[in-house]
Amino acid sequence: MHRTAQHPLIHRDSRAWRFQVWASFGIASSLCASGLAWLPGDDLDRAFMVMGYVFCLSSAFALAKFVRDNEIRRVDTPMWQLVVWSGFALAMSLTGWGLWRMGVQPVWKAYLLVSWLFLISTVFTLAKMLRDAHEADLLEARHAGHHQPARESE
Repeated sequence: MHRTAQHPLIHRDSRAWRFQVWASFGIASSLCASGLAWLPGDDLDRAFMVMGYVFCLSSAFALAKFVRDNEIRRVDTPMWQLVVWSGFALAMSLTGWGLWRMGVQPVWKAYLLVSWLFLISTVFTLAKMLRDAHEADLLEARHAGHHQPARESE
């Protein structure tokens, strides 16, 4: 949208950027899934790593949301801050520990490590892109005169 007297400039990500973010997340997810699917060794190790990756994924999304929500002013309690940061640290630590203690060749560990870190990186980028799009939609709706629920206006 262009800037006019009635409408401020509303920034939107380009289609190419959105494609790149989704493609990176998809590639990272596929690399993790294929690494875990073909992982030699015990099923228990594979199950632990799947749970660790899912825990890391969900805690990274929660952390990204927490940081963004509290960017301008603190809206969450200190206890929630402790829960979010601790959850992320615990997820990363336990997954790293599981990867470290796994009895597989170093090349497998390296593959899982790189794909896991790629996944976590893309989660933060995806979360930012989705939040930016949501905020642009809200701003555009406000300027178009649409009313939003009271909960979102806070």
